[in-house]
Amino acid sequence: MADFGVQLNGTMLQGFSWNLPPDGQHWRRLARLAPRLADEGFTSVWMPPAYKGTQGMQDVGYGVYDLWDLGEFDQRGAVSTKYGTREDYQNAIDALHREGINVLADVVLNHKLGADGTQRVMATEVARDNRNYALHRPRPITAWTRYTFPGRAGALDDFTWDYHHFDAVDYDVSREREGIFLLEGKHWDEDVDHENGNFDYLMGADLDLDNAQVYQQLVRWGTWYINETGVDGVRLDAIKHMSRKFYLRWLNDIRRSLGRELFCVGEYWLGDVGTLMHYLGDEKAMSLFDVPLHFKFFHASYDGARIDFQHILQGTLVEADPVHTVTFVDNHDTQPNQSLESTVAAWFKPVAYSLILLRESGYPCVFFADLYGLPNDKIPAVAELPLLLEIRRRFAFGKQTDMFDDPDLVAWRRSGDDAHENSGCVVILSSRDGSEKPVEKTIKMGRKHAGEKWICVLGEGRGPVKVDENGRAKFVIGNTMLSVFLRTKAARSLNNIPILI
Repeated sequence: MADFGVQLNGTMLQGFSWNLPPDGQHWRRLARLAPRLADEGFTSVWMPPAYKGTQGMQDVGYGVYDLWDLGEFDQRGAVSTKYGTREDYQNAIDALHREGINVLADVVLNHKLGADGTQRVMATEVARDNRNYALHRPRPITAWTRYTFPGRAGALDDFTWDYHHFDAVDYDVSREREGIFLLEGKHWDEDVDHENGNFDYLMGADLDLDNAQVYQQLVRWGTWYINETGVDGVRLDAIKHMSRKFYLRWLNDIRRSLGRELFCVGEYWLGDVGTLMHYLGDEKAMSLFDVPLHFKFFHASYDGARIDFQHILQGTLVEADPVHTVTFVDNHDTQPNQSLESTVAAWFKPVAYSLILLRESGYPCVFFADLYGLPNDKIPAVAELPLLLEIRRRFAFGKQTDMFDDPDLVAWRRSGDDAHENSGCVVILSSRDGSEKPVEKTIKMGRKHAGEKWICVLGEGRGPVKVDENGRAKFVIGNTMLSVFLRTKAARSLNNIPILI
């Protein structure tokens, strides 16, 4: 599996949030931002779903209507998607590529919404909290299962969808009843998450991934989409609801059709690292987002003085399999007022970002709203992020040594390397009260660092720190949770904060 996340200090940007204005201008914004993103050290951008959603320009992209319409056809009330036209999309990809930035496409293959017509079909309603339990015998319902895409009129692809291509729907038009209706002759896939008995069904018209026509259509579309746009990888949505066997086969066929490797990261929204490791399996066909680490951050941000830094990385995916892990602090689903809301408290975000940006393991993903601050999402910018990104890009290199020996005071250092001038850093996390008595942490820097002076560039470090002849240094901090130290020459060269030395 190609993994451009493992390139030296690779950093991903999630290039959107939930409540961006529906003005059709976001692809153009990303194109304009491309040079700045490259300067900030981003090596890839995860772009939002580019195809037409059921709500047209109001759709964030996860209510998929037509995968083939990238903002080119007059459907669902507009030609443009929420983010712009197909031409704008391609221009944004090209602009990012010119800056050496890879592009990830958001791929949503679990369901469809916004059907063009209904069909009469036999179905069984099942319990929401146990999809294996039937509420009645099969009976006829009227379901939104007919997708003909009249606005596209067969351009690009002439495949139409009907009830044969779906497992279940969520509405019976004839009874005006919401529910989960398993279509007759269909079954839930077994290799999905077992929440609610079986979590195959999520929303809308659920694709029957065992249907040969469905599978062939998804391979054809995936190959076309990646070849047509030139994207470098994919982010797979809602994979806990989809057959693992399907994705192993689909990714293999897509890669073979492309004749090249393809980076892939999947969203399996569960805090249990054992389940994520099982999903990765021996094949390692993709990376996964580190949801357990996100929940560690979320809970720590509300623990206050009770934060246990010593164990904050235990039970996370980045600890278990750092090569196949994309770490993150927040994303569009965890932000306020979303179904998976679990927003990390703003005061803790600099600490959380230091744990994904300044360590050697994992492929960190920065949230667009945290970087720039978005009023529509009620998310302020994390003021420390530009500095943390610069430190990662320029100085966070070399062997990592961890000192996670106290619940309320931990540290790690990066030794630096010869390829990056003045590289190396020391990071200290503390929940101790340093308002009256300073907090001290003695760190073995190594004899080769003897005589060096280090200075705090983030936090409340006291004075320059000098490494003694034995390679040891005593770092003193005040009442601050996050402190970052660099060599004096490195600190003087920073672009994102004024340093008076």
